[in-house]
Amino acid sequence: MEHRTSGSLIAVAMLLSPLVFAQEGAPKPTPEHKRLGYFVGTWHTEGEMKPGPMGPGGKMSGTDKCSWYEGGFAVICNSEGAMPMGPMKSIGIMGYSAEQKVYTYVGIDSAGMSMTTVPRGTLSGDTWTYDDESMMGGQKVKSRVIIKELSPTAYTFKMDVQGPDGKWVTAMESKSTKVK
Repeated sequence: MEHRTSGSLIAVAMLLSPLVFAQEGAPKPTPEHKRLGYFVGTWHTEGEMKPGPMGPGGKMSGTDKCSWYEGGFAVICNSEGAMPMGPMKSIGIMGYSAEQKVYTYVGIDSAGMSMTTVPRGTLSGDTWTYDDESMMGGQKVKSRVIIKELSPTAYTFKMDVQGPDGKWVTAMESKSTKVK
């Protein structure tokens, strides 16, 4: 049933696409889409995960290989690394919703964690902020990711989660350096 629904949606999209293109021409990436280009390249990350709902604390490291997806509307990152709970692989897709005027992120990793609620992100100067609310351990958890560009080849990443008392607690911090 689910496959038919997905197939039906794809068929409708394919049928409507020529109508949209005929009226407006092929869509072009906006300046906001192009801004995602900051993340294109290979990045090495070193950081620390704090003990909490995401797992045990400890050192983490990894490599992200990020490239433009066909059309220039999204950046796809394939990541491999070592987390406190063992080796990890993940895939993430960064995009921009021109209709909602927010940056988006969808991801899944080899430990079964997925971020499918599409967190809403903003960009202010050199700081990207993503807010999300998802289920973790059977409970709703609010999270906030702050990415701060330090230079064209380095950024910091910080993920906070909101505790039951409403206070924000840091779950993860790292620094990434572009290697190519």
